[in-house]
Formats: sequence, structure tokens, C-alpha cells
Amino acid sequence: MFIIFNEDLEFKGKSIPRVVLGNAPFLADAYFGHRTRLYNLDLLRNPNNVSKIIEKSYECGVRSINLANNESLLKAFKMACDNGVEMQSVSTIGKTEMDYVFPNYEQAKMEATWKEDIENLAQFDNSVMLVDEFLIDTYDWDFITEILDAINDTGIPSGIITSFPFKTSEELIDSPILEDKSLFDFYMIPVNKLGYMMDIPDFRSDKQDELKGMLDKIDKNIIINKILAVGIQRPEEAFNFLNTLDFADMVSVGIASEREAEETFDILNKI
Repeated sequence: MFIIFNEDLEFKGKSIPRVVLGNAPFLADAYFGHRTRLYNLDLLRNPNNVSKIIEKSYECGVRSINLANNESLLKAFKMACDNGVEMQSVSTIGKTEMDYVFPNYEQAKMEATWKEDIENLAQFDNSVMLVDEFLIDTYDWDFITEILDAINDTGIPSGIITSFPFKTSEELIDSPILEDKSLFDFYMIPVNKLGYMMDIPDFRSDKQDELKGMLDKIDKNIIINKILAVGIQRPEEAFNFLNTLDFADMVSVGIASEREAEETFDILNKI
């Protein structure tokens, strides 16, 4: 259990907001199904709409945003900053336009402009830079180490993202990237009560205990994403469940409208 808005995560002398405004709707990620096209038209192609959502989220108390090296998203964020928004960034490094249904990991490695991403996103007030899941879930540890080292060279804390909280956590425990305890400090994983977009059929108590056991061994700061199960679950139920997870340090929440921001963060603020 952790206090969302009233207590930052203290890490190496920096106060890091525990709630992060997610970027998936803004980038019209493919896993939203029929909503992907709507998000593409209303958000990805319309930075002004995204800027308004960022501003509304800021009004609701959100002080961090998940950025990626995407022209439209960065334009929207800069517009919001010009209007008084001050947010830290949780930056995703190496994000590509991979198909979530039929991912090609080797292609992702070739297409990822991770060096450019680090350089461009370093201009913001970064609390952490995270290596994208399509690069992490290759389990190419040498390649992953190269990216993490490059992030660490900037002085910004580093971390990783996965789409497979069980499979990747199991792989991590015996991986060489855990041997160097200072290589990375944050680990973003999808978690929700339904087990949706997790690599298990359900997320009942036995599976919750299993995941917690692995995360205890990995011993990193855990950022939860997909807590709303891509919009399937109502915020109140999702956040009450989040509050039972003692391994959660931060949470990233995707928002697709100003009204949704008000409703969602009002509920989260009361948990």
C-alpha cells in the first residue's frame, strides 16, 4: 500500500512523483482495438487536444508524464509547459511502431533509435529513462546493457519495461543484468486485477504471491502500467486493487480526455 499523491518516492536525493500520466492513448497504441483509430485522429494527430489533457491532469495533481521521442507528443508537452505545466518525465527509450499482436523483436532492435531518443529526451526533467518492452523482451542482455549504460552515462536513473511480467521476471532473476546492482533501478510491468495483457490467464491470489516473490528477488522500484486493463476496468475498482499491492512503487495511467482525467485522478486522489 502506498500514498499516491501525498508522498513522492525518494530516490537518490530526488523526489519522484508516484503517479505518471501514461502515453499510450496519445500515441494511439495498437492494443486499444477500435479505439486506436479514434486516438490516432483525436490525439496523435492533434497535439492541441493532448496538451489540454496534460494541462487538466496537472490541475488534478499529476506531476509526471511518460514521454517518448515522438514529434506530436513532444509538441503537445511543450505546449502544456508553455501554459504553466511543470512535470517530470518518465521517458521511454527505443520505442518503435511494433505490432503488439505479432511483434517482431529483431525488427524492433533494428528500428529503435535509442541513441537519438536518449539525446533528445535528456532535455527534460527526467526522473527515469526506461528501455522499451520490445527491446527488453528480446532478452538480448548485451544489447540491453549497452542501452542502460548509455542512459546511466547521462546521470539519469535507468530502468526497463516488459510486456510479460512473469516470463521476463523469471528470465531476469538469472540474467547477467542483475549481477551489477547499479545497472538499473526501475522496472515497469503490466498489472491489473483481471490479468489482462499479462502473460497469465488470471491474476488471483496465488499468482499475485508468485509475482511478488519474483519481484522481491529482482529488488527494483516497480512501476505498474495497464492498471485499468486498457479501459476495461473501472478506475475505482482498479485503484482499490492497486492499493493492495505492496510491491507497487509507482503507477502509470493512460488518459484519453479532459473529462476522463478529472474522473480518474479524482478517484485516485481519494484512495
